Amino acid sequence: MSRGARLALTALCAAVAALVIGMVAGGAATPRVIPGLPDEGTLTRWMLPISKLAVDVSGLVTVGLLAFAAALLPSDKGVLGKSAQGYVKAASWSALVWAVAAGSSLVFTLSETLGAPATDILGGDELTSFASQVPQGIALTLVVLFAVAIALFARGAITVGAAGGLLVFALLTLLPPALTGHSSSAPNHGLATTSVALHLLFLALWVGGLGVLCLHAMRGAGGLDVAAARFSRMALWCFIGVGLSGVASAVARLSTVEALFTSAYGLLLLAKTAAFAGLGVVGRAHRVRTVPRLAAGEPHAFQRLALGELLIMSGTVGLAVALSRTAPPPVTVPVDRAFDLLGYLMPPPVSLVNLVTLWWFDLFFAALAATMAGLYGAAVVRLRRRGDAWPLGRTVSWSIGVVILVLTTQSGVARYGPVLFSVHMTQHMVLSMLVPIFLVLGAPITLALRALKPAVRRGDRGPREWLMVILHSRVASVLTHPAIATAIFVVSTYALYFTSLYGSAMEEHLGHIAMLVHFLFSGFLFFWVIIGIDPAPHRLPHVGRLLLLMVTMPFHAFFGIALMSMGTVLASGWYGQLGRTWGASSLADQQTGGGIAWAFGEIPTLIVLLALGFQWWRDDERAARRADRRADAAAAKHGGSGDAELDAYNDYLASLDRRDRAAE
Repeated sequence: MSRGARLALTALCAAVAALVIGMVAGGAATPRVIPGLPDEGTLTRWMLPISKLAVDVSGLVTVGLLAFAAALLPSDKGVLGKSAQGYVKAASWSALVWAVAAGSSLVFTLSETLGAPATDILGGDELTSFASQVPQGIALTLVVLFAVAIALFARGAITVGAAGGLLVFALLTLLPPALTGHSSSAPNHGLATTSVALHLLFLALWVGGLGVLCLHAMRGAGGLDVAAARFSRMALWCFIGVGLSGVASAVARLSTVEALFTSAYGLLLLAKTAAFAGLGVVGRAHRVRTVPRLAAGEPHAFQRLALGELLIMSGTVGLAVALSRTAPPPVTVPVDRAFDLLGYLMPPPVSLVNLVTLWWFDLFFAALAATMAGLYGAAVVRLRRRGDAWPLGRTVSWSIGVVILVLTTQSGVARYGPVLFSVHMTQHMVLSMLVPIFLVLGAPITLALRALKPAVRRGDRGPREWLMVILHSRVASVLTHPAIATAIFVVSTYALYFTSLYGSAMEEHLGHIAMLVHFLFSGFLFFWVIIGIDPAPHRLPHVGRLLLLMVTMPFHAFFGIALMSMGTVLASGWYGQLGRTWGASSLADQQTGGGIAWAFGEIPTLIVLLALGFQWWRDDERAARRADRRADAAAAKHGGSGDAELDAYNDYLASLDRRDRAAE
């Protein structure tokens, strides 16, 4: 047996052992079976967590292989090296195992749901109905389909871009099963859902990347020092992300600190936290001792410490599966339909004071705002330290955009947004027509291109090279085309509200997040075309930008008028379930929202006109200075004024003067 196979077997045994111990300690292995009630049997009781462990492990391995090939190993002008291509081919096989494990988990999940042995449901129609109608079944079916797609496309992937695209696809494939478990039924399901998604993404990159890095080291393949250094930087961010998202997940599920020590769920959570702390200690040892030794030409310095870290990680994965099979301690929640839908009680009647004081923490947008502010600030600091200047106005503009984003998604506006259409429409207008203006004027792409260092090895891809590839990609060229960006900005608004999409998005927390992200993204694309400072595939002249702005903004006014004229309530099922007893009726509130959409465009339009006028004046001024410099250079070289047209006109006047004198 090869060393790599022994490594994989050892890690798998550690994960299974942690799973068994966790299930026994948490009580999931020996549940109380009441005579007369349906019982799925011992086979399902053990094979369901084992199949879920297989789903998690094969998913982590697939992510690790693709991440290692796309981002950790050096490449050559966008083409994967021989080792990287081998890892992508291996990812196709692990993705196939992922699909088979997900199919097995689908069968045993249905067996547990129906309380019937797995052998009794294979021949009936229940499996088809479960896979196409029940959220848990749909999630596992999606994993099967997506994993098969990854397995097929990975067979022919030879470029870094293809491997990167498959990596993103694999990360998205991890999410559906996790988001239909305990997180969807937690009291604060919004926080629980977001924290689980972030936790899983960071953990997959960390665990999967380390596993493949250990395999690469044991194979003695080249590029270990570069891959280890890159993984060390990535692992630091993953450690922070896993820690913060884990804390948020615990807060969403545990109502008291005592529940950590008095419940099986809390004790398993403490064991997982201890393993996480151990991983942090080992990771720091890597950064301080191992990576410098690898750079100094000692390839064996990595293996012993990394193998210990991998075993701890494997045990942590097993504990995580056992944790998913253990019910959180019961939490007393009010019997209230609004609480079930929102994750909090119906707020009091809306007022300016309540909008300012009743803040509601949204983990996704809080993390997004913190990341945006942190990265921008770090880039500015890097420029200043090396003596480069960065305009203060751009920093102020970016900061204003981030602050408005926080106020729109974390304050009482976020709490009342799902309750009142008028407040939701205010969120929509601010996120799509105000925040993007300040973000675009902050020139984040220009700042990133100046702050990021080129890859050390020529032809390789670091963060700066990846950014350039994205900017020059066909997708970016299509999305930033003025016609496409304008269509996304305008048409998507009508398509969202005048179809069933709006009601569907309000029903799910992830759908609500996706809707708000779309508002932000569509506004950023549109205003990038109009007043963007960053380099873009398409640049309109200033007159064209002004005309595009004047043509587009009335569509939002027409949209507002259409809302004000409607006699039916949008997403009536959602608003009807909330049971709001105060304030105006849903139809009257919707008409108020239409008035907000109709009147809101004036302020953003004024800001854009001022910015566009200033940019136009600056461009003309720069063009005049360039013309003066060319004229001065021509005058110094050939004599005259340096302006060919002016010199020709002066010569013409001189010839007329000479002719008049000759005539006299």
